[in-house]
Amino acid sequence: MIPAAFEYYRPKDMDGVLTLLAEHGDDARVMAGGHSLIPMMKLRMADVPHLIDMQDVGGLSDIEITNDSIRIGAMVTQSDIIAHDGLSEVAPILREAALQIADPQVRYMGTVGGNVANGDPGNDMPGLMQCLDATFTLIGADGERDVPARDFYEAAYMTAREDEEVLTAVTLPLPKGGYAYEKQKRKIGDYATAAAAVQIVKNGDTCVSASIAMTNLSDTPIYSADAGAALVGTSVDDAALKAAVSAMDGDIDPTEDNRGPIAFKKHVAGVILRRAIERAWSRA
Repeated sequence: MIPAAFEYYRPKDMDGVLTLLAEHGDDARVMAGGHSLIPMMKLRMADVPHLIDMQDVGGLSDIEITNDSIRIGAMVTQSDIIAHDGLSEVAPILREAALQIADPQVRYMGTVGGNVANGDPGNDMPGLMQCLDATFTLIGADGERDVPARDFYEAAYMTAREDEEVLTAVTLPLPKGGYAYEKQKRKIGDYATAAAAVQIVKNGDTCVSASIAMTNLSDTPIYSADAGAALVGTSVDDAALKAAVSAMDGDIDPTEDNRGPIAFKKHVAGVILRRAIERAWSRA
């Protein structure tokens, strides 16, 4: 549980970060909170000769709320999200999800940027951000670019971020309607066996839009347009719930590990998804 030797850097601004990335290329990694990267380094699953700590870089810890969007700096912690009254009012699903991440010690250091940028299929925020149709802002030597969360994840620990880019912010439209983040895990602090983020808008007794994503059931988070479409135009009755679960079952691709065999994970996914849809519908 001791990482390989590495050089440690703590630049004061983004120019310093980008200079180090340009200098060291593939041998450098940026660290936000460190709760995804450091364990991988200690287990020798990640070899990082040059570690760049973002803690002293200013301007990345703000939460900005406008009439139609929310912008969250990459260094905003899960604890910051939980404690922010304005954010809890306009996007309570963020707080609901953050409260289910690990434990208070991790939440005080773990950041939104680190959670979404690392590409860990077990992290909670990637699927949530796909559900909420978020956009990630990346900055590199050629300037800034935005990548939709639904296009960002390519495989386990592989994303659309280039080696010399840094994720600086997450922007999402103000959530509408009912919401839920449901998570099943073996114990406090563990990754999910399955987790579901759901957002539903209804008109009268009819669902007019639904967005659904799940976590840790493939090598990337799974946003399922078909699962959401199965609810639209329905009263979210039992038949619609079964159709949504069936659609998601066709999209996920779990593997057997210490959280259980494939059949068990698919069963848990169905239970969690149905529970999340029902709760989101009750809040819509």
